[in-house]
Amino acid sequence: MKNRNVTFTTILIVLGCFALLQRAQGVLPAPDGCYPGFTTAEGCNALKSLTSGAGNTGVGWYSLSSDTTHSYNTGVGAGALFLNNADSNTAVGTAAMLLNTSGTANVAVGTDALVYNDSGNFNTAVGQNALFRNTTGSENTASGSGALTS
Repeated sequence: MKNRNVTFTTILIVLGCFALLQRAQGVLPAPDGCYPGFTTAEGCNALKSLTSGAGNTGVGWYSLSSDTTHSYNTGVGAGALFLNNADSNTAVGTAAMLLNTSGTANVAVGTDALVYNDSGNFNTAVGQNALFRNTTGSENTASGSGALTS
């Protein structure tokens, strides 16, 4: 009888321990990043505001975080395209095109490339701080670290 009580008590203690363990939380969609409209998001708050855009890829902390309905954007890196609400932009690098709101068809590769772009269109910036201060200018090409920063 004593063994039966010890076994029963042990089972209760083990079950109690399992009840206190952290539980895995499921998220929808699954964390593999496969969202509707061939959109992919990986990282803290990447594409968190998107409601209906298609063909977007946000990888990194707050990448494309403010985009709501726009399509065909790619942001890779912490804060890449953070304020974006436009179509067809590509930003690769920490804070690349961070402040872009309505500029379309831009390409920024490098940390802080096109960081201040707001409404400029058809710009290409390759290199750290390339086209750094551009806000509204369009059809510019800058290549190299610090190219066309003023």
